[in-house]
Amino acid sequence: MKPNPPLLALAVGAFGIGVTEFAPMGMLPVIAGDLGVSIPAAGLLVSAYAFGVLLGAPVMTLTTGRVPRRTLLVGLMGIFTLGNLLSALAPEYWTLMAARVVTSFNHGAFFGVGAIVAASVVATNRRAGAVAAMFMGLTVANITGVPLAAWAGETLGWRASFWGIAGLGALAMIALRLTLPHGRVEPSADDSGAMKAELAVLRRGPVLAALALTVIGSSSMFTVFTYIAPILKERTLASTGFVTAMLVTYGLGLTLGNWLGGRFADRSVDRTLIVTLAGLAALLVVFAGVMPWQAPAAVVIFLWGVASFALVPPLQMRVMTAASDAPNLASAMNIGAFNLGNAIGAALGGAVIGLNLGYPAVALAGAAMAGAGLILVLLLVRRETRVVEPLPARC
Repeated sequence: MKPNPPLLALAVGAFGIGVTEFAPMGMLPVIAGDLGVSIPAAGLLVSAYAFGVLLGAPVMTLTTGRVPRRTLLVGLMGIFTLGNLLSALAPEYWTLMAARVVTSFNHGAFFGVGAIVAASVVATNRRAGAVAAMFMGLTVANITGVPLAAWAGETLGWRASFWGIAGLGALAMIALRLTLPHGRVEPSADDSGAMKAELAVLRRGPVLAALALTVIGSSSMFTVFTYIAPILKERTLASTGFVTAMLVTYGLGLTLGNWLGGRFADRSVDRTLIVTLAGLAALLVVFAGVMPWQAPAAVVIFLWGVASFALVPPLQMRVMTAASDAPNLASAMNIGAFNLGNAIGAALGGAVIGLNLGYPAVALAGAAMAGAGLILVLLLVRRETRVVEPLPARC
């Protein structure tokens, strides 16, 4: 696909959101030490952001339907920039907590609306590639932005990272304002019937089951990833440079996993989920055992990244299939469900650390969540198979 200024602007916004969501995980020891709180308490900053996304995704989606899309996207990045400025200026823990919640409100709506806009600025036969191009900003954030923010947090202080992320937000606002075509991106109609249909979808059993899978799958990832910096520093005895390298390694794994998950989900969503969840559980068990050694830990971290994001495409497909007649709110809620899993995982990992069970137990807790997701998938597949089985013929 040739360079497309609107897509590049959307990708910059996605990049900034990816950095601000995941950067604190690489800076937890620095933030905790500077604010005088424990590592588990610092981990709750991740949970606060995730809960903000969970609440903000449906509220922003349902209340901004008549706002022109260019105006809305610029405004959402304005919220993002303000939240990161507040984070950089936060004098103490609870102010930083509030700033993280403010920052999160843009997340779900930006990706939901941004995907629609991305598809609208290209030819019909290139829409899937356009949406993928926007989301590439999120995966690139995990390869470059998050490790860079972690390095800056260690060398310049964690506030410097938030200043830099706020600068990204301002850049994205300008880029979106200058590049998005105003006339071609129209606000949606105010249709109360459509809104009721969207809300009704959330009461369906298959949709709720798909959302529950997303919660469990993402919680498996974040139970461990939230505390990756202290794990590597205290258990692997790693240097700051090694921690940064492992964040890059994990980001590369996420990117490869996202591609593989999409490719195999096109063949079979359920098979992809079963294999990926089983692999994720096994890898986290192995990680618990190889934490003290840098070389095997690095290999497992890469493979763990692959498995973590190979889950994302099939989970999204399950939700979209279950809510095919009213997918907008369900899709936004799936982003919220991913972040609810983020919050639950961060809290679970923090609880394990708080009970002094050790960092290997954190990895085992993540493996247990992946195992729970695997069991749920198997039960759903079995139930769906029974539903579609033809009735026996009568004589």
